[in-house]
Amino acid sequence: MAQNPVVSRLVPAAVAVATLALVPLQLVTDAQQQTPAAPAAAGGGPTSLGAGRGGGRGLGGGRGPAMKPSALRAIPAETTAAKVKDPSWKAPRTAWGHPDLEGIWTSDDMRGIPTSRPAAQGDRESLTPEEFARRAGGDESSRDRAVNQETFLRNEFGVRTFGYTSFVVEPANGQIPPITPAAAARRKAMANVGTFGPGPFNTFTDFSLYDRCITRGVGGIFPVLYGNGIRIVQTPNEVIVSYEMIHDTRVIPLDGRPHVASAITQYMGDARGHWDGDTLVVETTNFTDKTSFSGLHSAQLKLTERFTRIDPQMIDYRIRVEDPATWTAPFTVRLTITQQPGYQLYEYSCHEGNGAVGYALSGERAYEKMVADAKAKGLPIPPRTMGMEVYSGAAVEGREPVREFGGGKE
Repeated sequence: MAQNPVVSRLVPAAVAVATLALVPLQLVTDAQQQTPAAPAAAGGGPTSLGAGRGGGRGLGGGRGPAMKPSALRAIPAETTAAKVKDPSWKAPRTAWGHPDLEGIWTSDDMRGIPTSRPAAQGDRESLTPEEFARRAGGDESSRDRAVNQETFLRNEFGVRTFGYTSFVVEPANGQIPPITPAAAARRKAMANVGTFGPGPFNTFTDFSLYDRCITRGVGGIFPVLYGNGIRIVQTPNEVIVSYEMIHDTRVIPLDGRPHVASAITQYMGDARGHWDGDTLVVETTNFTDKTSFSGLHSAQLKLTERFTRIDPQMIDYRIRVEDPATWTAPFTVRLTITQQPGYQLYEYSCHEGNGAVGYALSGERAYEKMVADAKAKGLPIPPRTMGMEVYSGAAVEGREPVREFGGGKE
């Protein structure tokens, strides 16, 4: 297999695989303001919560020519949920009587849904039949490509298509509220941290927590390129939620204990849960300001999650986001996690002691030598590549073309 020499030196494959979603919930709405969406994306744009820079734009809902959807995909999946078809439907129970949420779930069916709603759709939470048909055809094409064409970096796409116009359902226009001036300044200052930034890479603090395989934060439930599995386990006194990518696990007490002292902060926050009828409600506070949820947030972040089983194979998931130091108003995000045929969770072998950071640092030193040699010979400065091209395959102006593994390119 052949590989771009600059990519191999500056961002080796070990780094690339370790940095699929540098900012797990990086909004594509910012990118959409810079790059107009293709017409085919109407009603089915890229998944912007979760995909972000790591997943690339346009990977969900319309990559390549649309195909005829499967019978399962041809109907908006939310309309097939048992709770929708029969409002009296009740979730199964555990042996101790709690609603049963246990199992392996994924957010793969959410890949084609944008975070923020296109303005033309106004306050509509559902696609029109025409919009849905375009999205379903694009999702079918994306899954076909993933299963039958892609090689070592396989995208994961689900088997259903949902008719949601956006992840955001509050405010009613489906738009995340503006960020505060202080948050904007902080995000600008941190914009280039990590291996999807331009470098330089001189020490471990030049890498994100994601690069270092430490955490994706609570946003690990949102879909990215692959690794979107979630395992839920229950006891009478706790609910345990494990995320496939970066292998974070949250143990959520249900016994009514108070939150820890406000001076104690954690990457995943401090979660407390209780049952509201058939819905598990989880309130999480005590975050650090070092993780991301739709971009960097402050230590004032408070998340309120609601898990409701609406079908033997579906859980409705809603999360209310409050952080007055980051956003000018709260907002709520909704998605549906589902079960996929034969889905298994494997070990996500990524840890802070692996080779990625060391390789990137040595790659930076190699690039510095290339620059010095070019200057000494009066040659142009070699282009610097970034990690994004590895996943999108898109040409980047001013940088060397990317060579894909497989697909007839070399």
